[in-house]
Amino acid sequence: MEFREPIERLIRDPREFTKDVRFPEPSQIRLYDETLRDGEQMPGICYTPEQKYEIAKHLADIGVHVMSVGFPAASPGDRKTLQLVMQGKRRGELGDVEVVVMCRCTPADIDITADTLEQAGISPSEVTFFVFTSGSDLHLKYKIGRTLLKREGRDESEWLDLPLEFYRNANVKLQCEAIRYAKARGATRVEFGGEDGSRGDVDYFIACFKAGLEAGGDRPSWPDTVGCLTPEATRWYCSRIVGAMPEGLPMVCHFHNDYGLGTINAITAVTCGFKVVSVTANGYGERAGNVKLHEFVTALNVLYGVEIPGFKYHKLRELARFMERLSGVPLQPHEPIVGSRVFTHESGIHTHAMLIDRRMYEAVPARLVGAEMSWVFGKHSGVALVEETLKRHGASLAQRGVEVTDELAHRVTEEVKRLREERAAAGISRQTIDLYEAAASKLAVSETEVVEIAAALGSLRKPAVAT
Repeated sequence: MEFREPIERLIRDPREFTKDVRFPEPSQIRLYDETLRDGEQMPGICYTPEQKYEIAKHLADIGVHVMSVGFPAASPGDRKTLQLVMQGKRRGELGDVEVVVMCRCTPADIDITADTLEQAGISPSEVTFFVFTSGSDLHLKYKIGRTLLKREGRDESEWLDLPLEFYRNANVKLQCEAIRYAKARGATRVEFGGEDGSRGDVDYFIACFKAGLEAGGDRPSWPDTVGCLTPEATRWYCSRIVGAMPEGLPMVCHFHNDYGLGTINAITAVTCGFKVVSVTANGYGERAGNVKLHEFVTALNVLYGVEIPGFKYHKLRELARFMERLSGVPLQPHEPIVGSRVFTHESGIHTHAMLIDRRMYEAVPARLVGAEMSWVFGKHSGVALVEETLKRHGASLAQRGVEVTDELAHRVTEEVKRLREERAAAGISRQTIDLYEAAASKLAVSETEVVEIAAALGSLRKPAVAT
């Protein structure tokens, strides 16, 4: 339908309220995808190296700029993944995506990573080494405290009695030594940071970052590891960190979604000057997951007018379906932007209006994200949609001797409602969930299986009994 008035006079553009929000230049905003690392840490998800490479190709194609490919010291699978990804990049299959590998602040982790690259004929200078440690005092003293004691030549009996300042200083030293060691092993780009930033002391993190830069580090990373930040707290932390760092320095923000605030916190961090944003496809990750790639890029675009150059928004839903099939973890049908039913309408009030113009009830532009408006018939269906549907199929109905009338449309609508309620009473929904839960349980290794594996392996080690 063609409106007589400009659409801007009929509905308010959400960007009217965000036009004064300041962001870095869109070309400076970097999408840092962690699907292959943090995303796989979601309970129940496991990918083979070959599957990870297929994911990497999809992510590079859609337009992410940075890609964390795993933790080579953790498993042979992650080492093979790193080699596959770098070989694919050399063949030109991943564009110019920056590849990141994760290491603890230990020479052993850095050596394994560098050796893995060199064994495949790849220089450590071709990837970014991310050396990480802990950041909050809770983690420093009670998670890695005994490790720091040992490194400093102190007795473990001192663990609980030493002040927090000891662990803070020892941790900075640990971080800086790891940065220098990674550079000595051939890395030219080193990212660095500490877990649990959002519960740490901001001045301590600033001191850590400054020391890391002096040691040769290139990009600080600040995480909300447990997803506890509000937008207000995010602004408090991020503005102080950015204000204390060299102007224009690219820094990574990494948020989790425990309260459903991951996307708005990431946007807030960018308004404060963070330019590298950690995301995962479908938001997969530990607990409630990470910042969702689809939410972050689409909200920036539609609500704030910030379009990431070269990003293929129209492939977001395609990527979502691909990740569901590979992970075995489906998104809720009403997942924002990429859910299977978010552009589907049933309610008679909505469908009648959408038949006039999609903008009546469409907040996210379907075409932007590769979607099509569709209908589903059920308890809430209205006569208008049923009649419009019957008219579209009028020719085939006529061949069967059926004339589409207003009376027929009303009768069909009532039958549709009756049929949908009948199916609800049949318990099909419960059966569907039961089938999914049964299938998902077969993917994970159960506690019983762990015990059985131990029994089988343990029995192989038993010495033969003399007879």
